[in-house]
Amino acid sequence: MRLRAALVVILLCVGAFAQTAQPTPQTKPRARDLGVPFDGTPGPLNAITDVKGVEVGHTTLISGNGPLKVGVGPVRTGVTAILPRGKNLADAVFAGWFALNGNGEMTGTTWVEESGFLEGPVMITNTHSVGVVRDAVIAWRVKHGPRDAGGYWWSLPVVAETWDGDLNDVNGFHVKPEHAWAALDSASSGPVAEGNVGGGTGMSCLGFKGGIGTASRKLAVDAGGYTVGALVQCNFGRRPQLRIAGVPVGREIPEKERERSELSSIIIVLATDAPLLPHQLKRMARRAALGVGRMGGIATNGSGDIFIAFSTANPKAFSAKKQAQLAMVPNDEMNPLFGAAVEVTEEAIVNAMIAAETMTGVDGHTVEAIPHERLRQILRKYNRLVETPASPAR
Repeated sequence: MRLRAALVVILLCVGAFAQTAQPTPQTKPRARDLGVPFDGTPGPLNAITDVKGVEVGHTTLISGNGPLKVGVGPVRTGVTAILPRGKNLADAVFAGWFALNGNGEMTGTTWVEESGFLEGPVMITNTHSVGVVRDAVIAWRVKHGPRDAGGYWWSLPVVAETWDGDLNDVNGFHVKPEHAWAALDSASSGPVAEGNVGGGTGMSCLGFKGGIGTASRKLAVDAGGYTVGALVQCNFGRRPQLRIAGVPVGREIPEKERERSELSSIIIVLATDAPLLPHQLKRMARRAALGVGRMGGIATNGSGDIFIAFSTANPKAFSAKKQAQLAMVPNDEMNPLFGAAVEVTEEAIVNAMIAAETMTGVDGHTVEAIPHERLRQILRKYNRLVETPASPAR
């Protein structure tokens, strides 16, 4: 059991919208608490924020029930912000990105590919809120960050999405600039809220409720002692595909899942303190696909599976005026980092599903959370359960 805090904005529809924004402690089990086995050694928080300097913030929007009324609700959506160097906007990080299947969006990646740098945060929201979040990030950077070398507040924000239209009034455009700003302003190091929060609020994954999840790995000293972290917004796959710790969990829980469209995707953000150059980060981003595959994902035609990786090493490389002296992990020494990228992706997805709670949204559509005790029973059946002290059953 771990205590995690998130910025939660709940819109209550009683005549007019009322908005509250405050840190809300959450106590939920994570995958390891339930006895799910994983390879590798996690960092202290088992979160992307184990990479020093990385901050995460969420804005969660939940209001209304019943039939869909476009522009009114029900609302089940939000925004998640990942800041590579916290509020230090002047020092961009090396980055690389990869699309396993491109039926989705991650803005700003053309410049990431060309320049090798990620300038500013990575934002994640729902499909039809990408534009407003992108514009909000530009405005936020104008307010908070210094001008660039040319005297401009120039910005091509990185904003990614997955589809939450099965539970959320996605065409009601409920995400506003202030919600993106709230996610950015509330971003912090430390524990990261998971499940039905931020951009993951209305997402489903592999036949159960999905959302936001995170995990980390601390490499051995002889492998550099580096940290690798992941944050995912998972919204992909069908229940028969679901595998956890190699066990066909989806087939063991054969109750028919609610029919939903193929508009399903996953966004993965990888962070590391290992000194990697952009082409190496692109290589690491590709390995996240293997973590998705371990869960049963096959990158279907209608899926947007888009990944970005960044390194917090080599500070001030972005602002260098003369030849920069850079550190780099040799290619021959990257295998532990590749392995960690696979492991953190897999565990972050499972953590998202474990933290998520059953949600009812538009037109009474309900997506069930994965039942914790039943999952333990299935893992025990296949001799894959790590016995732990009693944990809350669901």
